[in-house]
Amino acid sequence: MGGALDGLRVIDLASVVMGPYACQILGDLGAEVIKIEPPAGDMTRRTLPQRNPGMGALALNVNRNKRSVALDLKTDAGRAVLDDLLDTADVLVTNMRPGALDRLGLDPGRVAERFPRLVQVRAQGFRSDSELADRAAYDEIVQASSGMVDLMRRATGTPSYAPTILADKVCALTIAYSTLAAVIHQRATGEGQLVEVPMTDTLLAFNLVEHLSGHTFVPAEGPTGFNRSMAAGHEAVATKDGWACILPYTPRNIADFFIAAGRDDLAADERFATSPAMAAHQPELYALIAELAPRRTTDEWAQLCAQYSVPFAPVLAVDDAETDPYVTDGGLLTEAEHPTEGRYRSIGFPVRFTATPGGMRTPAPTLGADGADVLRELGRTDDEISALVADGVLAR
Repeated sequence: MGGALDGLRVIDLASVVMGPYACQILGDLGAEVIKIEPPAGDMTRRTLPQRNPGMGALALNVNRNKRSVALDLKTDAGRAVLDDLLDTADVLVTNMRPGALDRLGLDPGRVAERFPRLVQVRAQGFRSDSELADRAAYDEIVQASSGMVDLMRRATGTPSYAPTILADKVCALTIAYSTLAAVIHQRATGEGQLVEVPMTDTLLAFNLVEHLSGHTFVPAEGPTGFNRSMAAGHEAVATKDGWACILPYTPRNIADFFIAAGRDDLAADERFATSPAMAAHQPELYALIAELAPRRTTDEWAQLCAQYSVPFAPVLAVDDAETDPYVTDGGLLTEAEHPTEGRYRSIGFPVRFTATPGGMRTPAPTLGADGADVLRELGRTDDEISALVADGVLAR
């Protein structure tokens, strides 16, 4: 069975994680994705660890289901090849800053005039109509400019970054669904459009869903910050033999938790009897859970919480993901064979479709592995391809 996006051609002119991850998702869903890289390769190819040069772990994890063309777009011949590709494409995804795109002749107006049916998806750190448009913006910059670092400061006392490239991946998901919306319009009308995904705006909107809180109202009905997340003690707790998340979420949950824990005297505690009372006493609830948790093992808590329908999960150590039964049984992390890298672990596609399943069809390609084949499909002869290689326009 083909994927849901079978027949959609995407040109991935993006680097690092955000754009490539978004395009990988489209590829997982069945799109044909052609990744355009500079002759030296996307910078993720140089990240460690790696088994062979140019094939770092991060590159393997964001470039499956793609073909790689290594092309020097600073040359007229390279841009001509790109134009030929865009003439066959449905979508172009980039994450260069506006100035860099303009220097390559890829300003939206020119592209739209020449390829009116093309969906252009442009992601960058800040809105293109702002004075910050050409500022460099890696994940930590966006976490800082979107309020995430301040939320970490308020919750932990330290203005730290989330220990994952949160902005890149949230924005990658935003690119993916925004692309699909534009493609639906394209299919209905035959028209392309420009879709801009500013990272800072995207992550700020993401953060404000719950953290705008009392300032949602005018005048404000309370402070910013979602109380349940910001309260002291909002963290996993130590059990007798490990760590767990024990999170009674409603007054009924809380009463059942205390009964399960053998503290019937707290089951009717007025501090937790209603949602407003619970909100006012969240730190006290967290403290009581942390006090009771070490009295039982993680497995004992799992059984008790299941019996009383109290939300619970053991803390999964990332080191254990490759052997955890839930992970392996669901195919979320499997072993596969790469043509050049040998045995490796492949991250599964997490969404399940009954009619058009997504997943890996081809592993991440080596740099420029598909350049000659793609150019032949465009009508270039072998002599023309050899000339491009000799001139340094096409790397193989």
